[in-house]
Amino acid sequence: MTRKERYKYIIDYFKENQPVVTTQLEFGSAFQLLVATLLSAQCTDKRINEVTPALFKRYPTPELMAQAEPEDLLEFIHSVSYPNAKARHLVDMARKLVSDFNGVVPDNTEDLTKLPGVGRKTANVLQAVWFGKAVMAVDTHVYRVAHRLGLVPSTANTPLKVEEYLEKSIPEEDIPRAHHWLLLHGRYVCQSAKPKCDKCPFDKICPKLMKGSKLE
Repeated sequence: MTRKERYKYIIDYFKENQPVVTTQLEFGSAFQLLVATLLSAQCTDKRINEVTPALFKRYPTPELMAQAEPEDLLEFIHSVSYPNAKARHLVDMARKLVSDFNGVVPDNTEDLTKLPGVGRKTANVLQAVWFGKAVMAVDTHVYRVAHRLGLVPSTANTPLKVEEYLEKSIPEEDIPRAHHWLLLHGRYVCQSAKPKCDKCPFDKICPKLMKGSKLE
């Protein structure tokens, strides 16, 4: 099976079996999605969804969060990973959003990554989920699955290279959903330590490039 055939097989499966898919984070605005995505780094979406309702009730807008201090936010996010650093990032992000962008979340990578705590992956999540752009956010799950399933060559050894290869190989209209397809497959089936190959719909075509994943 060629790599092109592999892409078609996998994308066709997801389109038939998971036609509607999006982030599992809960939010009500672009700003709230940005906050939730920042908080979700090295933390489960379930945990984030447990803490954000109270956080968003108190700080629903960047203008209100910009008036807070990091210690104010700790009351709400103390149970997530790296709460002190994330509290600082959230306050600094909100303040820059208000001062430089009039409180409006930008829709492009260059401006999004100017915000404290916002890297390329987070910027791409915002663009794909909120703005519907054909960009691929590459987290550890997407990186791992792309390598294990043979969707990218071993030379795609950075998240950016994986992002570029996937965007080049997946039909443009499918890219926003493809991030979630690969992420959820990595989260629940093609897991890092113990992949559930017996439950994988791609087991018969999977080259099982475990070593190449760098994330065993």
